[in-house]
Amino acid sequence: MGGGGGGGCDVAKPVAAMVAIQVMSAGVNIFYKLAVSDGMDMRVLVAYRYLFASAFLAPLAYFIERKRRTKLTWRVLVMSFICGLTGGSLAQNLYISGMKLTSATFASATTNLIPGVTFVLALIFRYEGLAIRAASGQAKVAGTLLGVAGAMLLTFYKGADITPWHSHVNLARAGAGAVHHHPPPDDDQAANRVMGSLLCISSCVFYALWLILQAKLSKEYPFHYSSTALMCVMSTLQSVALALIWSRHDVVAQWRLGLDVRLLSVAYSGVLASGVMLVVLSWCVKKRGPLFASVFNPLMLLVVAVLSSLLLGEKLYLGSALGAVLIVLGLYAVLWGKGREDVTTTKVSELPLPIVTTSDDDDDGATTVDVVVVQTSDHDSTKQQQQQQQRTTR
Repeated sequence: MGGGGGGGCDVAKPVAAMVAIQVMSAGVNIFYKLAVSDGMDMRVLVAYRYLFASAFLAPLAYFIERKRRTKLTWRVLVMSFICGLTGGSLAQNLYISGMKLTSATFASATTNLIPGVTFVLALIFRYEGLAIRAASGQAKVAGTLLGVAGAMLLTFYKGADITPWHSHVNLARAGAGAVHHHPPPDDDQAANRVMGSLLCISSCVFYALWLILQAKLSKEYPFHYSSTALMCVMSTLQSVALALIWSRHDVVAQWRLGLDVRLLSVAYSGVLASGVMLVVLSWCVKKRGPLFASVFNPLMLLVVAVLSSLLLGEKLYLGSALGAVLIVLGLYAVLWGKGREDVTTTKVSELPLPIVTTSDDDDDGATTVDVVVVQTSDHDSTKQQQQQQQRTTR
């Protein structure tokens, strides 16, 4: 069947897809920064993002899952509302607020905390076991501590400018037009850095909480496109409400979209980042598993750092680089521990199955029980279990 070439192709396609996803995610950070620098209210930006995402995903969910989708319940609606709040409106508003006070590179670096934060929350909600004596448990704890140390370094240490090149292009300043932004004093910059760090880390916490809640929603309502579209609709309603409450001045001007960077930003982040990218990511997870998809996360940090330096005139500082390295090392430690744990579980599940047979052919009428250990594969284990049930029935 020519399995050799097919195997390479099966790996190459998900790898190419995940690289494309990380590049698209990096583009979101750049467009966010451009839209905010152009004067667009960040809450309005988030509201438009989920509005565009809902308009894209709702028809997709209707046509793909209309024949097998079950009826919505109040429990599913409430869970979708909470998922939309934690993983959508709150997480994105906090993220953009933190990016506004820091930089696109800094904000994207903090997203690598998500696996470690998810692990801690999973321990609290008892979705994960610690197994501190095992190598996998120790790796996950060490990775979480490394991630926290990296986040602390990002927050409180700036260091020297280590940008490998200095570009004179700054699209954010060009998009701001006649609005001149004077750099704040050093004390204000330090305060903004700390506050921006806390906002970005809070965004990671809410996003990690969403991952856990989304797992429950997937079991309760196992229709991926429909549940995602429903979550985007909930996020749209919440984000619009937040934007209307907080943006009381110049409401019409803030919500007006023209043929400019604002429209491009909301269309890109809504249709591509929340629509197309989600479908491609789901395909990659289905093909290669969630661990495979998580390994590519740090690639976005590299792409954002390069694009921000070339297009936005941002500088890379030593504290940000060292903190990002610690966070990425922590990420891979957690993923290694989780992967080793999964391999151990798989090996245990592949142990030989005992087949119990009974016989009452003896002259004294006694029943004898024979236990035969048979090495089975996943393909024929079901057939052996059926044969065992038939013997028991007799």
